[in-house]
Amino acid sequence: MTLLSYAFMQRALLAAVLVGITAPAIGIYLVQRRQALMGDGIGHVAMTGVGLGFLLSWSPVWMAAAVSVLGAVLMELIRWYGRTRGDIALAMLFYGGMAGGVMLMGLAPTGSNANLLSYLFGSLTTVSDSDVTAICVLAAFVLLVTLGLRRQLFAVSQDEEFARVTGLPVRALNLLTAVTAAVTVTVAMRVVGLLLVSALMVVPVAAAQQLSRSFAATFAIAVAIGVGVTLGGTVTSYYQDVPPGATIVLLAIAAFIALTALATPLARRRARAGAGAESPGDPAECRIPATRGAADEGGI
Repeated sequence: MTLLSYAFMQRALLAAVLVGITAPAIGIYLVQRRQALMGDGIGHVAMTGVGLGFLLSWSPVWMAAAVSVLGAVLMELIRWYGRTRGDIALAMLFYGGMAGGVMLMGLAPTGSNANLLSYLFGSLTTVSDSDVTAICVLAAFVLLVTLGLRRQLFAVSQDEEFARVTGLPVRALNLLTAVTAAVTVTVAMRVVGLLLVSALMVVPVAAAQQLSRSFAATFAIAVAIGVGVTLGGTVTSYYQDVPPGATIVLLAIAAFIALTALATPLARRRARAGAGAESPGDPAECRIPATRGAADEGGI
Protein backbone atom coordinates (compact mmCIF):
# COMPACT_ATOMS: atom_id res chain seq x y z
CA MET A 1 0.00 0.00 0.00
CA THR A 2 1.27 3.41 -0.99
CA LEU A 3 0.30 5.13 2.23
CA LEU A 4 2.59 2.85 4.27
CA SER A 5 5.61 4.22 2.44
CA TYR A 6 5.16 7.57 4.16
CA ALA A 7 6.55 7.96 7.66
CA PHE A 8 3.78 10.35 8.73
CA MET A 9 1.13 7.80 7.77
CA GLN A 10 2.93 5.05 9.67
CA ARG A 11 2.83 7.27 12.75
CA ALA A 12 -0.79 8.21 12.13
CA LEU A 13 -1.90 4.58 11.73
CA LEU A 14 -0.09 3.52 14.91
CA ALA A 15 -1.69 6.38 16.81
CA ALA A 16 -5.09 5.46 15.32
CA VAL A 17 -4.81 1.86 16.54
CA LEU A 18 -3.89 2.99 20.06
CA VAL A 19 -6.76 5.48 20.11
CA GLY A 20 -9.17 2.84 18.83
CA ILE A 21 -8.21 0.56 21.71
CA THR A 22 -7.96 3.01 24.59
CA ALA A 23 -11.03 5.19 23.98
CA PRO A 24 -13.61 2.36 24.20
CA ALA A 25 -11.59 0.68 26.96
CA ILE A 26 -12.28 3.56 29.36
CA GLY A 27 -15.52 4.55 27.66
CA ILE A 28 -17.26 1.34 28.72
CA TYR A 29 -16.93 2.40 32.38
CA LEU A 30 -18.04 5.98 31.68
CA VAL A 31 -21.13 4.78 29.83
CA GLN A 32 -22.01 2.46 32.70
CA ARG A 33 -21.56 5.31 35.20
CA ARG A 34 -23.76 7.57 33.03
CA GLN A 35 -20.85 9.95 32.55
CA ALA A 36 -20.74 9.68 28.78
CA LEU A 37 -19.95 13.38 28.34
CA MET A 38 -16.99 13.42 30.74
CA GLY A 39 -14.56 13.11 27.84
CA ASP A 40 -16.07 16.20 26.24
CA GLY A 41 -15.57 18.23 29.40
CA ILE A 42 -12.00 17.02 29.83
CA GLY A 43 -11.34 17.89 26.19
CA HIS A 44 -12.31 21.50 26.91
CA VAL A 45 -9.93 21.61 29.87
CA ALA A 46 -7.12 20.01 27.86
CA MET A 47 -7.20 22.99 25.49
CA THR A 48 -5.57 25.05 28.23
CA GLY A 49 -2.75 22.51 28.39
CA VAL A 50 -2.24 22.65 24.63
CA GLY A 51 -2.14 26.45 24.69
CA LEU A 52 0.25 26.44 27.64
CA GLY A 53 2.51 23.99 25.84
CA PHE A 54 2.76 26.26 22.79
CA LEU A 55 3.27 29.34 24.94
CA LEU A 56 6.11 27.75 26.92
CA SER A 57 7.53 25.83 23.95
CA TRP A 58 6.97 22.51 25.76
CA SER A 59 5.34 19.39 24.40
CA PRO A 60 1.61 20.18 23.99
CA VAL A 61 0.77 16.48 24.47
CA TRP A 62 2.44 16.15 27.86
CA MET A 63 1.22 19.57 28.96
CA ALA A 64 -2.33 18.67 27.93
CA ALA A 65 -2.01 15.41 29.85
CA ALA A 66 -0.98 17.24 33.02
CA VAL A 67 -3.71 19.89 32.77
CA SER A 68 -6.46 17.41 31.84
CA VAL A 69 -5.53 15.14 34.77
CA LEU A 70 -5.77 18.15 37.08
CA GLY A 71 -9.12 19.04 35.52
CA ALA A 72 -10.38 15.47 35.97
CA VAL A 73 -9.44 15.53 39.65
CA LEU A 74 -11.29 18.83 40.09
CA MET A 75 -14.32 17.37 38.32
CA GLU A 76 -14.42 14.45 40.75
CA LEU A 77 -14.02 16.76 43.75
CA ILE A 78 -16.88 18.90 42.47
CA ARG A 79 -18.99 15.78 41.95
CA TRP A 80 -18.32 14.69 45.55
CA TYR A 81 -18.77 18.02 47.29
CA GLY A 82 -20.51 20.32 44.81
CA ARG A 83 -24.09 19.31 45.67
CA THR A 84 -26.62 21.70 44.12
CA ARG A 85 -23.97 24.06 42.75
CA GLY A 86 -21.92 21.30 41.19
CA ASP A 87 -23.31 21.72 37.69
CA ILE A 88 -22.47 25.42 37.68
CA ALA A 89 -18.93 24.76 38.88
CA LEU A 90 -18.42 22.11 36.18
CA ALA A 91 -19.72 24.47 33.50
CA MET A 92 -17.27 27.15 34.65
CA LEU A 93 -14.44 24.61 34.57
CA PHE A 94 -15.30 23.46 31.04
CA TYR A 95 -15.79 26.90 29.54
CA GLY A 96 -12.85 28.33 31.45
CA GLY A 97 -10.65 25.58 30.06
CA MET A 98 -11.69 26.37 26.50
CA ALA A 99 -11.32 30.13 26.98
CA GLY A 100 -7.94 29.66 28.64
CA GLY A 101 -6.70 27.56 25.74
CA VAL A 102 -7.77 30.12 23.16
CA MET A 103 -6.22 32.95 25.18
CA LEU A 104 -2.90 31.16 25.63
CA MET A 105 -2.77 30.27 21.94
CA GLY A 106 -3.27 33.94 21.14
CA LEU A 107 -0.27 34.80 23.32
CA ALA A 108 1.89 32.04 21.79
CA PRO A 109 4.24 32.66 18.84
CA THR A 110 2.76 33.30 15.40
CA GLY A 111 1.40 30.24 13.66
CA SER A 112 0.17 28.51 16.78
CA ASN A 113 -3.49 29.16 15.93
CA ALA A 114 -3.18 26.96 12.87
CA ASN A 115 -1.71 24.21 15.04
CA LEU A 116 -4.61 24.58 17.48
CA LEU A 117 -7.04 23.39 14.79
CA SER A 118 -5.09 20.14 14.46
CA TYR A 119 -5.56 19.51 18.19
CA LEU A 120 -9.23 20.45 18.10
CA PHE A 121 -10.22 18.27 15.13
CA GLY A 122 -7.26 15.92 14.60
CA SER A 123 -4.58 15.91 11.90
CA LEU A 124 -2.58 13.16 10.22
CA THR A 125 0.42 15.13 8.98
CA THR A 126 1.24 16.74 12.33
CA VAL A 127 1.70 13.52 14.37
CA SER A 128 5.41 13.60 15.22
CA ASP A 129 7.75 10.96 16.60
CA SER A 130 7.60 12.58 20.03
CA ASP A 131 3.79 12.51 19.84
CA VAL A 132 3.84 8.79 19.06
CA THR A 133 6.16 8.14 22.00
CA ALA A 134 3.87 10.07 24.35
CA ILE A 135 0.77 8.32 22.96
CA CYS A 136 2.35 4.88 23.44
CA VAL A 137 3.30 5.60 27.07
CA LEU A 138 -0.10 7.07 27.92
CA ALA A 139 -1.98 4.27 26.12
CA ALA A 140 -0.03 1.68 28.12
CA PHE A 141 -1.19 3.37 31.33
CA VAL A 142 -4.84 3.36 30.16
CA LEU A 143 -4.75 -0.34 29.27
CA LEU A 144 -3.00 -1.23 32.52
CA VAL A 145 -5.79 0.43 34.51
CA THR A 146 -8.79 -0.64 32.43
CA LEU A 147 -7.72 -4.27 32.16
CA GLY A 148 -5.82 -4.77 35.40
CA LEU A 149 -8.59 -3.28 37.57
CA ARG A 150 -11.56 -4.28 35.43
CA ARG A 151 -13.36 -6.16 38.23
CA GLN A 152 -13.07 -3.30 40.70
CA LEU A 153 -13.94 -0.61 38.15
CA PHE A 154 -16.91 -2.64 36.92
CA ALA A 155 -18.23 -3.08 40.46
CA VAL A 156 -18.00 0.65 41.19
CA SER A 157 -19.60 1.50 37.85
CA GLN A 158 -22.52 -0.81 38.56
CA ASP A 159 -23.35 0.24 42.13
CA GLU A 160 -21.16 2.51 44.24
CA GLU A 161 -23.00 1.76 47.48
CA PHE A 162 -22.66 -2.00 47.07
CA ALA A 163 -18.99 -1.62 46.10
CA ARG A 164 -18.41 0.47 49.23
CA VAL A 165 -20.07 -2.18 51.41
CA THR A 166 -17.79 -4.86 49.95
CA GLY A 167 -14.77 -2.84 51.04
CA LEU A 168 -13.66 -1.36 47.73
CA PRO A 169 -12.01 2.10 47.85
CA VAL A 170 -14.80 3.72 45.85
CA ARG A 171 -13.49 7.29 45.88
CA ALA A 172 -10.00 6.22 44.87
CA LEU A 173 -11.39 4.12 42.01
CA ASN A 174 -13.63 6.97 40.87
CA LEU A 175 -10.65 9.29 40.89
CA LEU A 176 -8.58 6.76 38.96
CA THR A 177 -11.35 6.43 36.36
CA ALA A 178 -11.44 10.20 35.90
CA VAL A 179 -7.66 10.40 35.58
CA THR A 180 -7.63 7.54 33.08
CA ALA A 181 -10.32 9.28 31.03
CA ALA A 182 -8.17 12.43 31.05
CA VAL A 183 -5.15 10.49 29.82
CA THR A 184 -7.29 8.91 27.09
CA VAL A 185 -8.36 12.34 25.88
CA THR A 186 -4.70 13.24 25.52
CA VAL A 187 -3.99 10.01 23.65
CA ALA A 188 -6.81 10.62 21.19
CA MET A 189 -6.51 14.34 20.54
CA ARG A 190 -3.87 14.06 17.79
CA VAL A 191 -6.04 11.69 15.73
CA VAL A 192 -9.66 12.52 16.60
CA GLY A 193 -9.34 15.98 18.12
CA LEU A 194 -10.29 17.34 21.53
CA LEU A 195 -13.80 18.31 20.46
CA LEU A 196 -14.66 14.86 19.10
CA VAL A 197 -12.83 12.46 21.40
CA SER A 198 -15.84 11.91 23.66
CA ALA A 199 -17.74 10.38 20.73
CA LEU A 200 -15.07 7.72 20.29
CA MET A 201 -15.34 6.83 23.98
CA VAL A 202 -19.11 6.43 23.85
CA VAL A 203 -20.34 5.43 20.38
CA PRO A 204 -18.35 2.16 19.95
CA VAL A 205 -19.52 1.04 23.41
CA ALA A 206 -23.14 1.90 22.60
CA ALA A 207 -22.80 0.01 19.31
CA ALA A 208 -21.31 -3.04 21.05
CA GLN A 209 -24.15 -3.07 23.57
CA GLN A 210 -26.57 -3.67 20.72
CA LEU A 211 -25.04 -7.12 20.29
CA SER A 212 -24.07 -8.14 23.82
CA ARG A 213 -24.75 -7.45 27.48
CA SER A 214 -21.74 -9.42 28.69
CA PHE A 215 -18.94 -7.19 29.95
CA ALA A 216 -16.16 -9.19 28.29
CA ALA A 217 -17.98 -9.43 24.95
CA THR A 218 -19.03 -5.77 24.99
CA PHE A 219 -15.47 -4.72 25.81
CA ALA A 220 -14.02 -6.81 22.97
CA ILE A 221 -16.61 -5.70 20.41
CA ALA A 222 -16.27 -2.04 21.38
CA VAL A 223 -12.49 -2.18 21.00
CA ALA A 224 -12.84 -3.96 17.64
CA ILE A 225 -15.23 -1.25 16.45
CA GLY A 226 -12.93 1.46 17.79
CA VAL A 227 -9.89 0.08 15.95
CA GLY A 228 -11.94 -0.48 12.80
CA VAL A 229 -13.34 3.05 12.61
CA THR A 230 -10.07 4.78 13.54
CA LEU A 231 -8.13 2.86 10.90
CA GLY A 232 -10.92 3.29 8.37
CA GLY A 233 -11.18 7.01 9.10
CA THR A 234 -7.42 7.49 8.90
CA VAL A 235 -7.14 5.71 5.55
CA THR A 236 -10.19 7.53 4.16
CA SER A 237 -8.74 10.84 5.30
CA TYR A 238 -5.51 10.10 3.42
CA TYR A 239 -7.15 9.15 0.13
CA GLN A 240 -10.08 11.58 0.15
CA ASP A 241 -8.39 14.53 1.89
CA VAL A 242 -11.10 14.89 4.53
CA PRO A 243 -10.72 15.67 8.26
CA PRO A 244 -9.73 12.47 10.12
CA GLY A 245 -11.56 13.20 13.36
CA ALA A 246 -14.91 13.89 11.71
CA THR A 247 -14.51 10.87 9.43
CA ILE A 248 -13.78 8.56 12.35
CA VAL A 249 -16.76 9.77 14.36
CA LEU A 250 -19.13 9.48 11.39
CA LEU A 251 -17.93 5.92 10.76
CA ALA A 252 -18.54 5.08 14.43
CA ILE A 253 -22.08 6.46 14.22
CA ALA A 254 -22.65 4.48 11.01
CA ALA A 255 -21.51 1.33 12.81
CA PHE A 256 -23.93 2.07 15.65
CA ILE A 257 -26.85 2.50 13.23
CA ALA A 258 -25.96 -0.68 11.33
CA LEU A 259 -25.63 -2.80 14.48
CA THR A 260 -28.85 -1.37 15.90
CA ALA A 261 -30.68 -2.32 12.70
CA LEU A 262 -29.17 -5.80 12.90
CA ALA A 263 -29.81 -6.32 16.60
CA THR A 264 -33.46 -5.20 16.72
CA PRO A 265 -34.97 -8.19 14.81
CA LEU A 266 -32.64 -10.57 16.65
CA ALA A 267 -33.82 -9.23 20.01
CA ARG A 268 -37.46 -9.62 19.00
CA ARG A 269 -36.82 -13.19 17.88
CA ARG A 270 -35.15 -14.03 21.20
CA ALA A 271 -38.02 -12.44 23.11
CA ARG A 272 -40.58 -14.52 21.21
CA ALA A 273 -38.50 -17.66 21.73
CA GLY A 274 -38.19 -16.94 25.46
CA ALA A 275 -41.93 -16.33 25.80
CA GLY A 276 -42.69 -19.57 23.98
CA ALA A 277 -40.30 -21.52 26.21
CA GLU A 278 -42.24 -20.61 29.37
CA SER A 279 -44.89 -23.12 30.39
CA PRO A 280 -47.75 -22.86 32.94
CA GLY A 281 -45.99 -25.40 35.12
CA ASP A 282 -42.96 -23.14 35.46
CA PRO A 283 -44.28 -19.71 36.48
CA ALA A 284 -41.95 -16.74 36.44
CA GLU A 285 -42.22 -16.23 40.18
CA CYS A 286 -40.64 -19.66 40.79
CA ARG A 287 -37.45 -18.79 38.97
CA ILE A 288 -34.48 -17.81 41.11
CA PRO A 289 -33.97 -14.03 40.83
CA ALA A 290 -30.60 -12.56 39.98
CA THR A 291 -28.66 -11.60 43.10
CA ARG A 292 -26.27 -8.77 43.71
CA GLY A 293 -23.45 -11.26 43.90
CA ALA A 294 -24.07 -12.20 40.29
CA ALA A 295 -23.21 -8.71 39.12
CA ASP A 296 -19.65 -9.47 38.25
CA GLU A 297 -17.88 -8.97 34.98
CA GLY A 298 -20.05 -11.55 33.25
CA GLY A 299 -22.46 -8.88 32.11
CA ILE A 300 -23.15 -5.20 31.98
